[in-house]
Amino acid sequence: MDNLLGLLRVKVKRGINLVIRDFRSSDPYCVIKIGEQRLKTNIVYGDLNPVWDQELTLSIEDPDLPVDVLVFDHDTFTRDDEMGDAEFDIHPFMEALKMHLDPDTVPNGTILKRVEPSRSNCLSEESCVTWKDGQIVQNMLLRLRNVESGEVELELHWIDIAGAQHV
Repeated sequence: MDNLLGLLRVKVKRGINLVIRDFRSSDPYCVIKIGEQRLKTNIVYGDLNPVWDQELTLSIEDPDLPVDVLVFDHDTFTRDDEMGDAEFDIHPFMEALKMHLDPDTVPNGTILKRVEPSRSNCLSEESCVTWKDGQIVQNMLLRLRNVESGEVELELHWIDIAGAQHV
Protein backbone atom coordinates (compact mmCIF):
# COMPACT_ATOMS: atom_id res chain seq x y z
CA MET A 1 0.00 0.00 0.00
CA ASP A 2 3.07 2.27 -0.20
CA ASN A 3 1.98 3.40 -3.67
CA LEU A 4 -1.62 4.17 -2.71
CA LEU A 5 -2.85 7.40 -4.33
CA GLY A 6 -6.35 7.33 -2.89
CA LEU A 7 -9.70 5.62 -3.26
CA LEU A 8 -11.98 5.67 -6.27
CA ARG A 9 -15.62 5.35 -5.31
CA VAL A 10 -17.61 3.94 -8.21
CA LYS A 11 -21.36 4.35 -7.87
CA VAL A 12 -22.93 1.68 -10.07
CA LYS A 13 -26.25 3.37 -10.80
CA ARG A 14 -28.11 1.15 -13.24
CA GLY A 15 -28.13 -1.13 -16.25
CA ILE A 16 -30.10 -0.26 -19.37
CA ASN A 17 -31.58 -2.65 -21.93
CA LEU A 18 -29.51 -5.64 -20.79
CA VAL A 19 -29.81 -8.93 -22.65
CA ILE A 20 -32.00 -11.89 -21.75
CA ARG A 21 -29.92 -14.81 -20.45
CA ASP A 22 -32.64 -16.82 -18.70
CA PHE A 23 -35.99 -17.88 -20.12
CA ARG A 24 -37.65 -14.45 -20.17
CA SER A 25 -35.35 -12.15 -18.26
CA SER A 26 -32.03 -12.08 -16.38
CA ASP A 27 -30.78 -11.71 -12.83
CA PRO A 28 -27.96 -9.21 -13.39
CA TYR A 29 -25.13 -8.10 -11.17
CA CYS A 30 -22.14 -5.95 -11.99
CA VAL A 31 -18.46 -6.56 -11.20
CA ILE A 32 -15.97 -3.67 -11.07
CA LYS A 33 -12.33 -4.71 -11.37
CA ILE A 34 -8.91 -3.03 -11.44
CA GLY A 35 -5.73 -5.06 -11.18
CA GLU A 36 -6.34 -7.79 -8.61
CA GLN A 37 -9.27 -5.97 -6.95
CA ARG A 38 -12.71 -7.27 -7.78
CA LEU A 39 -15.96 -5.95 -6.24
CA LYS A 40 -19.54 -6.80 -7.11
CA THR A 41 -23.00 -5.34 -6.70
CA ASN A 42 -26.06 -7.10 -5.41
CA ILE A 43 -28.09 -9.26 -7.78
CA VAL A 44 -31.31 -7.71 -9.13
CA TYR A 45 -33.67 -10.54 -9.93
CA GLY A 46 -35.78 -10.61 -13.11
CA ASP A 47 -34.86 -7.18 -14.45
CA LEU A 48 -33.24 -6.12 -17.74
CA ASN A 49 -33.08 -2.51 -16.50
CA PRO A 50 -31.73 -3.03 -12.97
CA VAL A 51 -31.17 -0.20 -10.54
CA TRP A 52 -28.22 -1.14 -8.36
CA ASP A 53 -27.52 2.33 -6.94
CA GLN A 54 -24.58 0.83 -5.09
CA GLU A 55 -21.15 2.30 -4.23
CA LEU A 56 -18.01 0.20 -4.62
CA THR A 57 -14.63 1.53 -3.51
CA LEU A 58 -11.33 0.67 -5.24
CA SER A 59 -7.87 1.56 -3.96
CA ILE A 60 -5.84 3.21 -6.71
CA GLU A 61 -2.12 2.61 -6.92
CA ASP A 62 -1.63 2.67 -10.70
CA PRO A 63 -3.85 5.18 -12.54
CA ASP A 64 -2.69 3.71 -15.86
CA LEU A 65 -4.69 0.52 -15.31
CA PRO A 66 -8.15 0.50 -16.92
CA VAL A 67 -11.19 -0.19 -14.76
CA ASP A 68 -13.15 -3.18 -16.06
CA VAL A 69 -16.93 -3.42 -15.81
CA LEU A 70 -18.42 -6.90 -16.22
CA VAL A 71 -22.11 -7.76 -16.12
CA PHE A 72 -23.31 -11.28 -15.34
CA ASP A 73 -26.60 -13.12 -15.05
CA HIS A 74 -26.78 -15.00 -11.75
CA ASP A 75 -27.66 -18.68 -12.11
CA THR A 76 -28.26 -20.97 -9.15
CA PHE A 77 -27.23 -24.35 -10.54
CA THR A 78 -24.94 -23.46 -13.44
CA ARG A 79 -22.09 -21.04 -14.13
CA ASP A 80 -23.22 -17.40 -14.29
CA ASP A 81 -23.77 -16.15 -17.85
CA GLU A 82 -21.85 -13.20 -19.24
CA MET A 83 -23.99 -10.20 -20.17
CA GLY A 84 -21.26 -7.98 -21.60
CA ASP A 85 -18.25 -5.98 -20.49
CA ALA A 86 -16.76 -2.53 -20.79
CA GLU A 87 -13.74 -0.65 -19.52
CA PHE A 88 -12.89 2.94 -18.80
CA ASP A 89 -9.78 5.01 -18.31
CA ILE A 90 -9.47 7.18 -15.19
CA HIS A 91 -6.88 9.58 -16.71
CA PRO A 92 -9.36 12.43 -17.40
CA PHE A 93 -10.68 12.12 -13.85
CA MET A 94 -7.15 12.09 -12.40
CA GLU A 95 -6.16 15.13 -14.51
CA ALA A 96 -9.07 17.07 -13.02
CA LEU A 97 -7.95 16.06 -9.50
CA LYS A 98 -4.47 17.45 -10.24
CA MET A 99 -5.99 20.91 -10.80
CA HIS A 100 -6.28 21.27 -6.99
CA LEU A 101 -9.30 23.54 -7.29
CA ASP A 102 -10.33 26.00 -4.61
CA PRO A 103 -13.87 25.07 -3.49
CA ASP A 104 -14.61 28.74 -2.72
CA THR A 105 -13.98 29.93 -6.28
CA VAL A 106 -15.33 27.14 -8.53
CA PRO A 107 -19.06 27.41 -9.31
CA ASN A 108 -21.13 24.27 -8.77
CA GLY A 109 -21.68 22.41 -12.05
CA THR A 110 -18.48 23.64 -13.73
CA ILE A 111 -17.32 21.21 -16.42
CA LEU A 112 -13.61 20.51 -15.93
CA LYS A 113 -13.04 17.92 -18.69
CA ARG A 114 -15.04 16.38 -21.50
CA VAL A 115 -14.46 12.88 -22.84
CA GLU A 116 -16.03 12.12 -26.21
CA PRO A 117 -17.12 8.61 -27.19
CA SER A 118 -14.72 6.98 -29.65
CA ARG A 119 -13.63 3.61 -30.99
CA SER A 120 -10.98 3.48 -28.27
CA ASN A 121 -13.44 3.77 -25.35
CA CYS A 122 -16.77 2.24 -24.33
CA LEU A 123 -18.64 5.53 -23.83
CA SER A 124 -22.18 5.72 -25.23
CA GLU A 125 -22.22 9.51 -24.94
CA GLU A 126 -20.00 12.37 -23.84
CA SER A 127 -18.75 11.98 -20.26
CA CYS A 128 -18.05 15.13 -18.28
CA VAL A 129 -15.84 15.54 -15.25
CA THR A 130 -17.58 18.23 -13.21
CA TRP A 131 -17.31 20.15 -9.97
CA LYS A 132 -20.36 19.15 -7.91
CA ASP A 133 -21.03 20.11 -4.30
CA GLY A 134 -17.36 20.72 -3.51
CA GLN A 135 -15.93 17.65 -5.18
CA ILE A 136 -14.92 16.31 -8.58
CA VAL A 137 -17.43 13.88 -10.09
CA GLN A 138 -17.55 12.04 -13.40
CA ASN A 139 -20.72 10.50 -14.79
CA MET A 140 -20.49 7.99 -17.59
CA LEU A 141 -22.72 5.75 -19.64
CA LEU A 142 -20.79 2.73 -20.92
CA ARG A 143 -21.83 0.59 -23.88
CA LEU A 144 -21.31 -3.09 -23.12
CA ARG A 145 -19.11 -5.07 -25.53
CA ASN A 146 -19.36 -8.71 -26.63
CA VAL A 147 -23.14 -8.68 -26.35
CA GLU A 148 -26.18 -7.70 -28.42
CA SER A 149 -27.22 -4.72 -26.25
CA GLY A 150 -26.83 -3.07 -22.88
CA GLU A 151 -25.34 -0.09 -21.10
CA VAL A 152 -24.22 0.60 -17.54
CA GLU A 153 -24.38 4.02 -15.87
CA LEU A 154 -21.65 4.92 -13.37
CA GLU A 155 -20.56 7.90 -11.29
CA LEU A 156 -16.99 8.37 -10.04
CA HIS A 157 -15.86 10.14 -6.84
CA TRP A 158 -12.41 10.47 -5.28
CA ILE A 159 -11.55 9.90 -1.62
CA ASP A 160 -8.25 11.29 -0.36
CA ILE A 161 -6.41 9.14 2.18
CA ALA A 162 -4.22 10.64 4.91
CA GLY A 163 -0.62 9.60 4.32
CA ALA A 164 -1.23 8.55 0.71
CA GLN A 165 0.85 9.92 -2.15
CA HIS A 166 -0.65 13.10 -3.52
CA VAL A 167 -2.28 13.05 -6.93
